[in-house]
Amino acid sequence: MLSLLEPLGRVHARGMFGGYGLYGDGLFFGIVLDNTLYLKADDRNRAEFEHAGSELFSYSRKGKRATLNFYRAPEDAMDAPHLMLPWAKSAVAAALRARAGKPQRTARGRRQLSAAGKRSRRR
Repeated sequence: MLSLLEPLGRVHARGMFGGYGLYGDGLFFGIVLDNTLYLKADDRNRAEFEHAGSELFSYSRKGKRATLNFYRAPEDAMDAPHLMLPWAKSAVAAALRARAGKPQRTARGRRQLSAAGKRSRRR
């Protein structure tokens, strides 16, 4: 499955959820679970995935159904790297937007001060 993402650049996988999280340049943009690829979505690219008929990633948590903002990669994109590339780029862009909206953390896990000298509020 990683070969489909080669045009994106360096991608590595880390174990999670009984599957793998996919990372490129430190950005978490994909999940592989049960041989299924899910890609990061947000308000700006969600409609693309829904229009393609992609399913939202869901799992069972404490006996209830939970979802994450990841959608199954479209079937036709699974056929070749050049077909996957636009979807993967869209997922990376969503991951970039998500990271931009979060306060930066220091090596010790503390929130950094804003330019005004105030601590970022936790959401």
